[in-house]
Amino acid sequence: MSDDKTTHFGFETVPEGDKAGLVQGVFSSVASKYDVMNDAMSLGIHRLWKDAMMDWLAPRAGQKLLDVAGGTGDISFRFLKRAGSGHATVLDLTEPMLIEGRKRAEAARQDHALDWVVGDAMALPFDDNTFDVYTISFGIRNVTRPQEALNEAFRVLKPGGRLMVLEFSQIPNDMLQRMYDFYSFNAIPVMGKVITGDRDSYQYLVESIRKFPDQDTFLGMVRQAGFDNAKYRNLSLGIACLHSGWKL
Repeated sequence: MSDDKTTHFGFETVPEGDKAGLVQGVFSSVASKYDVMNDAMSLGIHRLWKDAMMDWLAPRAGQKLLDVAGGTGDISFRFLKRAGSGHATVLDLTEPMLIEGRKRAEAARQDHALDWVVGDAMALPFDDNTFDVYTISFGIRNVTRPQEALNEAFRVLKPGGRLMVLEFSQIPNDMLQRMYDFYSFNAIPVMGKVITGDRDSYQYLVESIRKFPDQDTFLGMVRQAGFDNAKYRNLSLGIACLHSGWKL
């Protein structure tokens, strides 16, 4: 592979090899206030989106979940509560995020049902056919090569396993999209500065949303990875979107 390949870091063009470190810097900076900031940015609506994810996923007792870019474990905690029993492995590139999640697990006395692994979505440190469910929530847009992450998801899922991706997306109405962009670019970096002391990280996060493929383009990527019965559902007019696929 050529060393001069580039990718986007928000609206900036950077060498592919630099992106993971830059993303790691963003999330290390905001780890301790990440959950508070999610509530502020989305006016709490991210909780409804994650509940919708669980509704469609319908976790079952005894399932093994891999939650990639799982950060502080928000999705894993929801999954285990819905399943009643099971196990979740939270993988994230950024150790400070996992440390915050481990604190939550210990406080909730759920640490026996959770593993916390520092790792890369494009090179998962797990055997083939290991997990029943793979989730990634607001994380795949930060991966340098999202197609490779989807390919890895397919590899580590058992036959009959389920992929579920929750990500910011595009509103299929130009006027509403412009209004949302105005809010995103003007309000969210300011909130980031006030709540976390870090404006630049949230400027990047807003830009990264605009660079992510639209719903149908990403659906094609899910199918390219090998997933069958791939579908998506828009949430809040398309501000966020759920993509689902099965390894059959």
